[in-house]
Amino acid sequence: MSKKFISFVIIFIILLNSFVFYADAAGLPAVSAKSAIVMVAATGEVLYEKNAYEQRSIASTTKILTSVTALENAPLSKKTVASKEAVTVEGTSMGLQVGDEIDLLTLIKGMLLQSGNDAANVTAELVSGSKEEFSFLMNDTARRIGMTDSSFKNPSGLTEEGHYSCAYDMALLGGYAIKNPVFREICSLQKCKVSLGNPVREITLYNHNKLLYMYDGVFGVKTGYTKKAGRCLVSAAERNGVTLVCVTLNAYDDWNDHIKLYDYSFSRVSKTQADININSLTVPVVNGKKKSVSVNTFEEIYIPYTGEIPEYKVNVYIPKFVYAPINKGDYIGWVEVYTESGILIKKTYLISAKNILSIEEVTDEKHPETFIDELLNLM
Repeated sequence: MSKKFISFVIIFIILLNSFVFYADAAGLPAVSAKSAIVMVAATGEVLYEKNAYEQRSIASTTKILTSVTALENAPLSKKTVASKEAVTVEGTSMGLQVGDEIDLLTLIKGMLLQSGNDAANVTAELVSGSKEEFSFLMNDTARRIGMTDSSFKNPSGLTEEGHYSCAYDMALLGGYAIKNPVFREICSLQKCKVSLGNPVREITLYNHNKLLYMYDGVFGVKTGYTKKAGRCLVSAAERNGVTLVCVTLNAYDDWNDHIKLYDYSFSRVSKTQADININSLTVPVVNGKKKSVSVNTFEEIYIPYTGEIPEYKVNVYIPKFVYAPINKGDYIGWVEVYTESGILIKKTYLISAKNILSIEEVTDEKHPETFIDELLNLM
């Protein structure tokens, strides 16, 4: 081995060590991804970013938008029959055959777990009649979410001219998607069995997202890969009441990238309990042995933040009155907490704090006319 080659290797090692030291000294984790971001799901606050606004191919992470768009535009029970055009597709598949009858719920499981391109195409036909029409609907959803550096041409994420997004937009999408309880439940499954076809057959779908069992608190969201896009991953993790969304695009070591980014980001973020101030809030009760009922929140609401505690706004929605009988824990209105810029942090229900029995009959001591007058006053 020549001295010249040895010298080159030594210089390379010194430069590599210098880069790692610089990354650590700056307090930021070094990641393999060409683009990356970590965002607080509730507020949109960015905790880490690397080339987060560069437009890139996003492969099957596209199916996050496909699933959300379908959930918002068709019932889960709606069924369709798989066409030859939809199931004859390259790449990953959930195993659909021409003529299979399948409902939307099963299709979404096939997209989010097995990353089925066939499931994405059939979903588009179920909702809009064709992939082309469904793509228009996808772009409408993206604009509503605030994805300004994105364009979608197909429901599966296969490489196509004009089909792209960026890490920031995909973090917005991930944060939006996990607010849908059906989406969140499905993307968190490691595997599930589904029935489809005619005659009916049972198959097992396996989630491609290894982070579900590699990192504590991860509950989603979606993987992706094409030769052009490289390895893409959108994930979400919750710790101590704070949910973060992490995105890496074109990363050769995405699992470890996300682990490092979560370790770094969770160490930066804190939370404070929102002051809802409903201690004196009561709702009038009609036909009850008590004239009003007090309420509690169904769950505590926490405000995630870095630095100083942020300002926030609280909106409370209650009916003019409720009818007895009322059981403790019954839903009575809801409360929403927003950032100063208008981003919804959390919505939760208000529930009855006690049981209220109904009046079984009007007694002689209270004439019907008087009782009706009291009801009108409550309204």
